[in-house]
Amino acid sequence: MTQIELLKQGKISSQVKRVAQDEGVEETFIVEGVIKGEIVIPCNSTYNLSHPVGIGKGLRTKVNSNIGSSPDCIDYELERQKAILSKQIGADTLMDLSTGGDLAAFRRLARKSFSGPLGTVPIYEAAIEAIQNKGGIIFMTADTIFEVIERQAKDEVDFITVHCGVTRTSFDKLKSEGRVMDVVSRGCAFLLTWMLANNNENPLYEYFDMLLEIAYKYDITLSLGDGFRPGSIIDATDHAQIEELIILGELKERANLRGVQVMIEGPGHIPLNEVSANVLLEKKLCHNAPFYVLGPLVTDIAPGYDEITAAIGGAIAAGAGADFLCYVTPSEHIGLPTLEDVRRGIIATRIAAHAGDIVKGIKGAKDWDLAMSHARKNLDWQKQIELAIDPEVLKTARLSKPPHEPNVCTMCGKYCAIKIVEEAIKR
Repeated sequence: MTQIELLKQGKISSQVKRVAQDEGVEETFIVEGVIKGEIVIPCNSTYNLSHPVGIGKGLRTKVNSNIGSSPDCIDYELERQKAILSKQIGADTLMDLSTGGDLAAFRRLARKSFSGPLGTVPIYEAAIEAIQNKGGIIFMTADTIFEVIERQAKDEVDFITVHCGVTRTSFDKLKSEGRVMDVVSRGCAFLLTWMLANNNENPLYEYFDMLLEIAYKYDITLSLGDGFRPGSIIDATDHAQIEELIILGELKERANLRGVQVMIEGPGHIPLNEVSANVLLEKKLCHNAPFYVLGPLVTDIAPGYDEITAAIGGAIAAGAGADFLCYVTPSEHIGLPTLEDVRRGIIATRIAAHAGDIVKGIKGAKDWDLAMSHARKNLDWQKQIELAIDPEVLKTARLSKPPHEPNVCTMCGKYCAIKIVEEAIKR
């Protein structure tokens, strides 16, 4: 029995109780959201997840961290450290995007190293197996795709990205569009290669009911991927992207009726003035399903600083109603991220998520800022360190620039505005 079915019978799961407690809301609010398909709690029924997380309407904006190997960098210890660091500095979920080495070993390593929900992209493993065992992606079969999905479900994965909206129809839209960058999604590229070579429909769309049966069996949350997400702001909000979104909205309803939880993935590269519109479109076309966005990145000219371009877009998206932000690191368009890249990506995305929560009026969001303001007024540096989103950075910076005057910083020193006014008021 899935979470949706359980809640429809009036039974409150331990996951709902934990999420309600963490969010500071009533359990009935979580129950209603899950039943309506407006909140998801990714949690594989075969695994006792120690820290379940709620994603969706009325809840704190969540942050996802990615780890994973590539054929050019296979380092189990490094990816383990990334998973541990991700949890330590506040990521809510983790996705393993490995494409090199023993993929199952990386996945199980991620499961052991991170206490929150774990996600994967099964088409990676299916395509890579076809390349290694049969000589090419074109020899992949529909049966193999579903076998890999079930294999990953057995490995206790909580949510999976599946590019079900990549269809022959949506691809025709892309061809007629004349994009600057056609496809930047790796999963979409694998599927399209197979579809075009075999002149077949996408198995994840054609046999969606088979996918639902696996998801139902393990109560896995489907993250319906945006295969045609724009990889350039020039291509944003075009026919291919919207056609895929319409398809995903229809599939979301089918999944919820089957008792399967769904969230929708979104772009990508979007100019600043189109970010809120994209959130509105997803909420309208996908029946208020939780929206999971990559960034979005609001300009294409800042490789090496894309955690900043993504945080700008992420803050606007979260404020407009996006529920889940996937981190972007400084290495997004350069290479596999380092530990420091992961840290910077998560912190930048958490800042964006919190800024959005203030706009949405999420319970307790503004209280954090109020507490920091009081600490600053009181020149209470220890309290400021405790409240900082990245305490170690503030602590290190403070110790590296010791002031001559007590309690102030070296920016103003004895001319600290707070201290001057405080002394003037006391006279």
